[in-house]
Amino acid sequence: MKKIDYRTQTTLITGASAGLGAEFARQFAERGSNLVLVARRADRLQALADELSAKYQVTVTVVPFDLTVPAAGEALAREVARRGITVTSLVNNAGFGTHSPFRQEDAARVQQEIGLNVASLVDVTRAFIGQLTGVLVNVASSLGYQPWPNAAVYGATKAFVLSFTEALWQESRGTGLRVLALSPGPTRTEFFDAAGSDDMARGVRLQTPGQVVTTALRTLDRRNPPPSVVSGTFNWVMTLTSRFTTRRANVLAFGAVTQWQMRASGPGH
Repeated sequence: MKKIDYRTQTTLITGASAGLGAEFARQFAERGSNLVLVARRADRLQALADELSAKYQVTVTVVPFDLTVPAAGEALAREVARRGITVTSLVNNAGFGTHSPFRQEDAARVQQEIGLNVASLVDVTRAFIGQLTGVLVNVASSLGYQPWPNAAVYGATKAFVLSFTEALWQESRGTGLRVLALSPGPTRTEFFDAAGSDDMARGVRLQTPGQVVTTALRTLDRRNPPPSVVSGTFNWVMTLTSRFTTRRANVLAFGAVTQWQMRASGPGH
């Protein structure tokens, strides 16, 4: 497969205002790609755009946009086209997780989680995939490989992203488009603030956004990239181990880890 010249690419990144999205923007800009940054927080997007355009002399377009609206992909594609931009690479990074027993979850919040992590990702991918010539990266999670009690909905949404993206990898073979499902483990981002708990990362060494994004881009640089990659050796071992146990044993094991994390967090959790 031909190596990508990022200097010829215009990359749209969702959830670009912080965390992995902002790091994707920095590393794509460093490689010479023009950018379209999408998120709700316009002030953060503009600050990042000013930083990257000055440092790397690339064109950075800010599109404040709420991806939870119905038919988000078509609406976003129309807005980008209205600005005269042709997107050639896409990073679907926007998403969030909740962390509590499912029976205690807020129903509206769960619907938003599924809508953003699954429906919006599919919608945006469908809206742009016909014009992509560079890369398509969908951010999944190591939790997509195994059920995780108290993060049941989040893990299930990421399992969808993993399966969906791997299927697109096969469908896109021979087109020149490089498709990758990126599965980070616990990472130093705002994720745990949004989830309302840091129990999920207790006892685990966190990766930095830089480490995770570097893993993704190095994987895409391979002559024949795989359909998915897990970032971090420990996370990879955990996902690999789950493939060699029964479903029952897997759930029980991760349930025990969840209980330990909750006890270790102390009263009030």
